[in-house]
Amino acid sequence: MNSSRAKAVLFGAGLAGALVFAISGIRAQSGTAQAAGEPKTAEQAFKNIQILKSTPADQILPTMQFVANSLGVECEFCHVQGAFEKDDKKTKATARRMMQMQFAINKDNFNGEPQVTCNSCHRGSHAPVGIPIISDEEPKRPEAPKTPATPGPALPTADQVLDKFLQAVGGADALQKVTTRSSRGTISFSGGKSPIEILAKAPNKRISTMHTPNGDSITAFDGQSGWLGNGGRPPRDMSPVEAQAAGFDADFSLPLDLKKMFDSFRVRPADKIGEHDVVQLIGIKQGQPPLRLYFDQQSGLLVRSVRYAETALGRNPTQVDYADYRDQNGVKVPFRWTLARPLGRFTIQLEQVQQNVPIDNSKFTKPATPSAPPPAPSK
Repeated sequence: MNSSRAKAVLFGAGLAGALVFAISGIRAQSGTAQAAGEPKTAEQAFKNIQILKSTPADQILPTMQFVANSLGVECEFCHVQGAFEKDDKKTKATARRMMQMQFAINKDNFNGEPQVTCNSCHRGSHAPVGIPIISDEEPKRPEAPKTPATPGPALPTADQVLDKFLQAVGGADALQKVTTRSSRGTISFSGGKSPIEILAKAPNKRISTMHTPNGDSITAFDGQSGWLGNGGRPPRDMSPVEAQAAGFDADFSLPLDLKKMFDSFRVRPADKIGEHDVVQLIGIKQGQPPLRLYFDQQSGLLVRSVRYAETALGRNPTQVDYADYRDQNGVKVPFRWTLARPLGRFTIQLEQVQQNVPIDNSKFTKPATPSAPPPAPSK
């Protein structure tokens, strides 16, 4: 897979996911039986795992994405394309040593919590900067102490923020009258643009289909689990981390359901987002990373969400900006949203939205993988 093709897979097929098929070549062809329902470790599912042996297998792809995000590189920086298990590149050996160093620092200094990560030193560059940078400008003189500013108005409560959001989109009654939504538009990424169709059905089914010259790229959530399809390849199930994100995006009545999703909320002040004065709401749920939500102080509408995916080495962030809200049958719907990750972003702009149209549940079901033909009889 060349560089441009890898990016197309990453930002096209991964509307809610990660590297899709980019490193599927390191799957082990092991015949060892696995107990039903017992998750595999990385060592059991992949070839030549030396550092992340006990890591759950479904965390390997997000963990490799975290490394790529932190160093600003692609898979081929460390791996041999088409033979990911090989150790031909020195950068792969270096990466293993760096992982061991990170684990040791956190174990000895932070009770094993991932306070120091790849990104702590690399900050998007494969070579960390060890020498202070010389500034191009004269240093500024320290400012005189300022008179303490008059405290601003008190922050609203979490319930007030969420109730205002619910009313801003049309209220509970209007939301509950809409049960399906069919949307068409375009998705822009890596300098290109492709048509996209999105079907959604209450309470939490959603499928996005991007049409490209190489075939359809699909991200789907069927209400219980997610799956991905790309360019005629067999569809694959999402990892639990990917499915959790897809499930959030698929929630059809998010303004009604936010209060049920989290154990508690924290309200925090925030800077402007574009022209919007915003208030920040942090959703807390035990055992999961926080979710940050930013609401316009005037309109009450959701402007941005920031979520995190846990990996063996640190958290991968995903930011979604919502804009161009339009009234559809009494409910305000964002016609534009931009999803951004450390290595890229894409924007979906809707052009047509229809609500309460018939959508069969089968639209969200992962297609069956064709069975392999039986072996030819021996002669």
